[in-house]
Amino acid sequence: MRERLLLSRAVPGDRLMLADATLRAALDGSRALTPNERQALSSSPLTLRRFRQLSLERYAVLAAQPPQAANDPVWIGSQGMLRAASTATALDTLVTDDGHWTLHFLPQDGGWQVILSLSAEAPFAAHLLREQPQLRVIDGGGAIVLQGRLDADGECERAWPFATAPASHFQLYGAGFAVEPVAP
Repeated sequence: MRERLLLSRAVPGDRLMLADATLRAALDGSRALTPNERQALSSSPLTLRRFRQLSLERYAVLAAQPPQAANDPVWIGSQGMLRAASTATALDTLVTDDGHWTLHFLPQDGGWQVILSLSAEAPFAAHLLREQPQLRVIDGGGAIVLQGRLDADGECERAWPFATAPASHFQLYGAGFAVEPVAP
């Protein structure tokens, strides 16, 4: 009943207050909403309805995945953060908090090359290398840093898509990043 009241109320001049990337990041836990974003969500029925729709879509995707055995490792994403020690020199690598993924940054032709590599010790490594799902790395603002499939060596490589150097870029967007599967 409360949900119906929140979603059906009319607010003059209501519009979408948050981007889909922000709402999806909140749903998958890769980024918490700020107090201002939570306020915008609760005060905009249109944004709240969009959040609900994205939640239902995410639930449908997760429900459609084949069932896993109780002892099969399941991976739904990994988060990491630029550490203060990483800002003292040029950024070479970033590692997720769980230690399963590493981002390598290599200078190339006046820009950067970014390489995502999967640890061979990750409990889900064999599954990901076999299934070859589409993966992406997003920064703390929800922008895609890299997207693709792992090669046979457990790596995915792309040109750095931003004008700023990796360390500066991550500092601008809350120092966080996430590696996640791309929903089909």
